[in-house]
Amino acid sequence: MNVAPRVSALAGNSNKWGLPGLGPYNLPEGLSNVHPTFHVSILKKCLADENLHIPLDEVHIDETMHFVEKPVEIMDREVKQLKRSRIPIVKVRWESKRGPEFTWEREDQMKAKYPHLFPRPSS
Repeated sequence: MNVAPRVSALAGNSNKWGLPGLGPYNLPEGLSNVHPTFHVSILKKCLADENLHIPLDEVHIDETMHFVEKPVEIMDREVKQLKRSRIPIVKVRWESKRGPEFTWEREDQMKAKYPHLFPRPSS
């Protein structure tokens, strides 16, 4: 992604504080919900690998600017023993563009949010 500073019609610096490297920047249309003014020090260098390129239309971001990733399956179950309580947890495999990802989540929260991952007991 190329991020270029906007050209200002005003003489001198184009930002409020006159600091170099502080937007506003022209961002791609898919990133319209990102604020256009930020300092370049928060950017990280990216050594692009052409095999890892993900088109913007395949990236799903919710209203809180978090990636939307879906759980694929429950891999394992355990019970976390605390001093006075026991918490059932499950190991979840997530669908991710970065490769396979696994996290331990509370079983009750996963059942409430993703009931299709849990088989119904046969009667």
